[in-house]
Amino acid sequence: MKTIEVSEITRVITDLCVKACTVLNADMIEAFKTGLKKEESSVGKAVFEQLLKNAEIAETDGIPICQDTGFTVVFLEVGQEVALTGGSLKDAVNEGVRRAYVDGYLRKSVIKNPLTNPVNTKDNTPAIIHTDIVPGDKLKIKIFPKGGGAENVSRIKMLTPADGIKGVKEFVIDTVKNAGANPCPPIIVGVGMGGTFDYVAYLAKKSLLRKIGERNPDEKLAKLEVEWLEEVNKLGIGPGGLGGRITAMDLFIEEFPRHMASFPAAVNIQCSAARCKSAIL
Repeated sequence: MKTIEVSEITRVITDLCVKACTVLNADMIEAFKTGLKKEESSVGKAVFEQLLKNAEIAETDGIPICQDTGFTVVFLEVGQEVALTGGSLKDAVNEGVRRAYVDGYLRKSVIKNPLTNPVNTKDNTPAIIHTDIVPGDKLKIKIFPKGGGAENVSRIKMLTPADGIKGVKEFVIDTVKNAGANPCPPIIVGVGMGGTFDYVAYLAKKSLLRKIGERNPDEKLAKLEVEWLEEVNKLGIGPGGLGGRITAMDLFIEEFPRHMASFPAAVNIQCSAARCKSAIL
C-alpha cells in the first residue's frame, strides 16, 4: 500500500494549473506549425503565426496563453493500492486550484450559485473533479482548464438508435458549423457516443485529453475520426473564423455501451488554447 499526503496533491495541482495556463504543450505547438504549412489562406497563415508567437511570449514571460484561464476540470485516476492521508482529497484539489489562481494571478471565472447568488468565488473554485478508481499504486492527475467560449457552443443530443453513424456525423458537423468563429478556431472536436445523458458529455470532454494525432485504438473509430475531421475542415470556417482550410486540428471519438432505446451523443469543442498538464504521484 502506497501512502500519499494530500498536501502533496495540493502542491502538484497548484503547479499544474499555472503551467497549463502559461505553457502550451508540444503537440499543440507542432499542430500550429503543421497548420501554418498546410493552410492555403494568407489570413489563416497569419493566424497560425500569431498563435505560435503568442505561445512563445506566454511561456517566456510566464503569462496566460489566453485571458480566459478557464473553469478548472480535474481528472484523477486513483490506484486501488493508494492510501490518502492528511485530509480530504476534494479539499486538497480545490486548495491547489485556489493557490494557483490567486498566487499565480490567473483570471478567476467561476460564479457561485448562478441563479440565487451570482457572485465571483474569487479563487476559481470549486473545480470540476472526475475520479476513476483503477488498479495499481499510482495517482495520476490531469488538469484541464476549460474556457467559456468553446464550452458555450458544445452540445448534447439524444438521438434514436435508427439515426446511427450518419445521424451522429450530421450532429457533429452541424455543431461545428453553427459554432462558427465563436470557439476561437482552429479547434479540437471531442465526440462522445453512448452511455446516458450525463455520461456522454463526460466522454466527449475526456476525449480532449488526447494528444494531437492520437487515434482511438479501435480501428473503426480511428477511421471515423479521420473522415469526420476532413468533413469539418471542408466547412471553410478556418483559423480565427476568418476562412481557410483548417477549422479543426483534430477530432477524437469515445464510445460507451448504451441503452437499446436511446443513442446519446455529445460534442465538446476545445479552443486553440488547448491546455492540459498531468503528473503521476
